[in-house]
Amino acid sequence: MTSPFYTSPEQLVRDRSEYARKGIARGRSVVVVTYADGILFVAENPSRTLHKISEIYDRIAFAAVGRYPEFESLRVAGVRYADTRGYSYDRRDVSGRGLANAFAQTLGSIFIESNKPFEVEVVVAELGDDDETDQMYRLFYDGSVTDEHQFVAMGGQSEAITTFVREHYRSGLPLEEAAEIALRGLAAGAPAPATGEAPSPLSAGTLEVAVMERTRPRRTFRRIVGPELGALVERAGGSADTTPPDSAEPA
Repeated sequence: MTSPFYTSPEQLVRDRSEYARKGIARGRSVVVVTYADGILFVAENPSRTLHKISEIYDRIAFAAVGRYPEFESLRVAGVRYADTRGYSYDRRDVSGRGLANAFAQTLGSIFIESNKPFEVEVVVAELGDDDETDQMYRLFYDGSVTDEHQFVAMGGQSEAITTFVREHYRSGLPLEEAAEIALRGLAAGAPAPATGEAPSPLSAGTLEVAVMERTRPRRTFRRIVGPELGALVERAGGSADTTPPDSAEPA
């Protein structure tokens, strides 16, 4: 009689963590940066319809990397949570911290109870009255949460991007300079082609960019597209071409 197969809980956690980290690392990067008048989101994403950056509520936005169906299900649940809470109580009762806690509980339960963890990392950002009161929460595949300040990078070569942004960032940046640092950070984190050639320059057609602006009434979220996006990318040394690659998909 053969003995039953047994895997220790510690080994299961290690295996699931490694699986999730590898999946996330294969995804394209996202950078979130605070600036003088709001919070900037920049993502490598050639799709015009499958968004990695989205509005959740009046002053709350969401950015994610990893498997699109998985983080999209979190986004939809987050919108429902915010709408229900705002309708039942008050719009001021909907907070980034509350939303981050809800996401953390969901991710933690999936990590422990499901055969496969979600291959996602998420940032929930809430716009404050000034850049000192802006809030950013980074959530990991296992439900753990960290409180981030000023900037955060996820997915792909996030360590290289974080190093670049940390060296060039300063508090109170105008939007144009914050976007330049974020875009150049993405370029610094892009892996060089296998042929040894220099990496391709950034193109507006492969980027998704949005902001939450303190100067906008109530709904602060807006996407940056067209000529405005092209001007920001050109300033960072990239191409203003807005045509996305035909075969590329977000991750």
